[in-house]
Amino acid sequence: MPELSKDSPADANKGKAQGAGITITRLSHRLDETPIFSNLSVTLTERRIGLIGRNGSGKSTLARLICGLLEPSEGEILTHGADLFKDRKTAMETIGLIFQNPDHQIIFPTVEEEIAFGLENIIGNKKDARRRAKQFLEKFGRADWAERGTYSLSQGQRHLVCLMAVLAMEPKVIILDEPFAGLDWPTTKRLYRWLDALDQQLLMVTHDIEHLESYDRILWLEKGRIVGDGRPEAILPLYRKAMEALVDRDELVLDEQDIARQLAETGAHQPDGEV
Repeated sequence: MPELSKDSPADANKGKAQGAGITITRLSHRLDETPIFSNLSVTLTERRIGLIGRNGSGKSTLARLICGLLEPSEGEILTHGADLFKDRKTAMETIGLIFQNPDHQIIFPTVEEEIAFGLENIIGNKKDARRRAKQFLEKFGRADWAERGTYSLSQGQRHLVCLMAVLAMEPKVIILDEPFAGLDWPTTKRLYRWLDALDQQLLMVTHDIEHLESYDRILWLEKGRIVGDGRPEAILPLYRKAMEALVDRDELVLDEQDIARQLAETGAHQPDGEV
């Protein structure tokens, strides 16, 4: 994959994202009658936010709720002031989600069609959408992919197509749910560099916590609860310690009061809501 920095967006100042960000108010949610969240309230305005936690902690469910792909059982989620579950047209222009498995996202037979699909829904003109899709492929150094079949690509290449399709629509917020599982190390590093230069607010769901050290805020979910909320230098060491304790055991009961005490000593955020 060629160097992306030449055509990457200019670096933006770190800190607060442009616009209103994401506001979650008294969110409760069940899946098949199983409670996932209960009475969660949190406001996310930082430009770079990492969402961490063990499998089953609710990370992917929260990402889909924010994107409007799931309707909350109770409560409200507003992204840049809009309820994206109720307003799907606004959702297309406001937020982009990149799934862990590209086969759950790609629906068109060629790369150009896949990238043009979201653009056509926004601008309403198929010809202009295809033209802009070609231009975007050129920016990524993948103009030769335009007519390639999406399922002729490798797993890692399909991940890249999903990323390009979302970035082409220039959403205000991008959520990435373990997006680089199938990519090799050099490609992953280049894509991280591209993402880090974007102006948009990013919410990264990941187990790759090393990259999150440069982020503005980390949320740590445990069984649907926010047990840690703050700067990476406060949250990540505690998270590493807790995960290392699992190496020699199958289950871990977190002492949330102890975590809160340690976070308070660092001056970190305290969780805005309980779940």
